[in-house]
Amino acid sequence: MSVNVVAYDVGTTGIKTCIFEISDTIKLIASAVEGYQLYIEENGGAEQNLNEIWNAMCSTTIKVIDNSKISSESIQGISFCSQMQGLVLVDQKGEPVRRLMSYMDQRARSELEEGMGNGLKIAGVNFFKLLKSIKITGVVAASVKDPVWKYIWVKRNEPENFKRIHKWLDVKEYLIFKCTGNFVMTKDSAFGTMLFDVRKGKNCFSRTMCKMLGVNPEHLPQIAGSTEKVGSLTGKAAKQLHLKTGTPVFGGGGDASLIGVGAGAVRNGSTHIYSGTSGWVSTIVNKRILDINAMIASIIGAADNSYNYFAELETAGKCLEWVKNHLALDEINIYLQKVCVSDSLESIYVNLYDFMLEEIKSIPAGSHGVIFTPWLHGNRCPFEDSFARGMFFNIGLETGKRDLIHAVIEGICYHLRWQLEAQRKKVKTSKAIRFVGGGALSPLTCQTISDILGCEIETVDSPQNVGALGAAVIAAVGLGIIKRIEDADKLIKVKEVYVPNPANKEIHDRNFKVFKALYKNNKRAFRIMNK
Repeated sequence: MSVNVVAYDVGTTGIKTCIFEISDTIKLIASAVEGYQLYIEENGGAEQNLNEIWNAMCSTTIKVIDNSKISSESIQGISFCSQMQGLVLVDQKGEPVRRLMSYMDQRARSELEEGMGNGLKIAGVNFFKLLKSIKITGVVAASVKDPVWKYIWVKRNEPENFKRIHKWLDVKEYLIFKCTGNFVMTKDSAFGTMLFDVRKGKNCFSRTMCKMLGVNPEHLPQIAGSTEKVGSLTGKAAKQLHLKTGTPVFGGGGDASLIGVGAGAVRNGSTHIYSGTSGWVSTIVNKRILDINAMIASIIGAADNSYNYFAELETAGKCLEWVKNHLALDEINIYLQKVCVSDSLESIYVNLYDFMLEEIKSIPAGSHGVIFTPWLHGNRCPFEDSFARGMFFNIGLETGKRDLIHAVIEGICYHLRWQLEAQRKKVKTSKAIRFVGGGALSPLTCQTISDILGCEIETVDSPQNVGALGAAVIAAVGLGIIKRIEDADKLIKVKEVYVPNPANKEIHDRNFKVFKALYKNNKRAFRIMNK
């Protein structure tokens, strides 16, 4: 028996829509990608237009149905993997009262400071609120980018918009509403609000946390499971998507929950690293763990009774997009597969990495002494600093563009090593680490991260599709094709294995020490320049 499902990977800069055939394996039938804007504002704002995202979802769905040559009648379910911790505020009709505030938005500094920064403090957070938060939610709203502070920012700065709020949703939940007409939020998204009561037997939003942080509990939607059927396609949505009315819609999950599923890293103790627009190091654990100093917390996963001990890097692949636009494009704006690298979201990864492999493969480990810091939009872990920025360090007269591009790849990997080391202070990470996302398309990057981390790196087929693949696994469980999310590791196999080159260890160990010192030595300067 096999079924066809549509899976959506809703990213920061674009959506990937895939049709998968699921039986004893998961097979990609067709995919389409479409981008949309991320609006960065001078005051630290980062917003997106929800209509752009919905329209991209509709157009890519139509494309994959047409390209696959299969009937829309054969689609038996749809599910989502999505960016997380966005703030979507809608009225009673489900219409947005303002643009989506992205997880990258960092305007709410004063709201955070006033909400958590007064009185007796630990790690910059009010001692009593810290204890209460950890007891109830397992985490602390200690970052300017946490959505609860965006909510309070709207309450303070846009009172007319605030009066119109009916429900607080995340990006995926808004798309579920557009599909079904239902207001729901999956557990992992609810956890991301910092208002979800994780204590045994609770499984709900905490009114105590709402009162403490100034949130109206009536704004919060019903909570659903990731594999739960949350509704069916309405006639209106089915017409826009060219799918069948009544098609089951499953809750899905956030990217932090489902990319590991798509990577096949689903068992307790499994570690994976993701490098897309953002990046992270994540290890599956079976209990609540919090490191407030390193800003790492165990967040609720898609599977029941599992957590992802999660360390986030705000800008990973976004640094490579910056490279494309400002360093490399004049040399690599060439046509490969008859596609201009600057015209296609997908080809940015494929063709840019092809170029890098050929053009910078001769650059030695350490990039001739040049170090890059990937904090282009601040940083969250293992230090929280919205003022931190990227830099090239140690440029000389002999430094070339290829050195700089190579240093960007290494800089991202150095930061991931910093996060991995921070995780190892609290948990045991896996010996072999799954590496996925667009960054894993490049053998050069795979070998570099293996050398810098000093551990074995495993990749899977089509690593740029693992978000959608994770969403397909959710649909498979919801439809009863497989029993548990953990069974995904039987369907998703290792494609390549990279082992560290010991000849590069001394160079990377030296550079890594300098890399970490660059933040400490420039912390005050970042604040002066960017406050």
